[in-house]
Amino acid sequence: MQERIIGANLPSGAALAYLGDAWYSLFIRRRLIDAGIEKAGELNAAALSFVTAKKQAERMRRILPLLTEDEADVFRRASNASHPHRPKGATAADYRYATGFEALVGMLCYLKDEERLLYLMEKAHTEEETENDTED
Repeated sequence: MQERIIGANLPSGAALAYLGDAWYSLFIRRRLIDAGIEKAGELNAAALSFVTAKKQAERMRRILPLLTEDEADVFRRASNASHPHRPKGATAADYRYATGFEALVGMLCYLKDEERLLYLMEKAHTEEETENDTED
């Protein structure tokens, strides 16, 4: 049986979300460049359409059924943490899910589980969605 990884073995949910936010931003930027977008202004506008709390919450809801027990625990802890500030235009529920999404990404990044991270990101993103998101 695999040893559980949660708890004292990981940084705080806020620290994981911070790391996850940075990793996800780079992931999105790479996808956009790979899609052929090369102008800085277009890249920035397209990237911003992917990293909103609403879009991250949608992606989290898509992959939630795929999570392991440890991944679900990290998501739950981060999404249930106190959130005194939330971005304009985001519902409280979307902001909680987005924070949980970032913490999940951060945990997998911290654990250097790139295979699992990329698997979940591919499940969270579809080719059709990529085309539609850049039009938002």
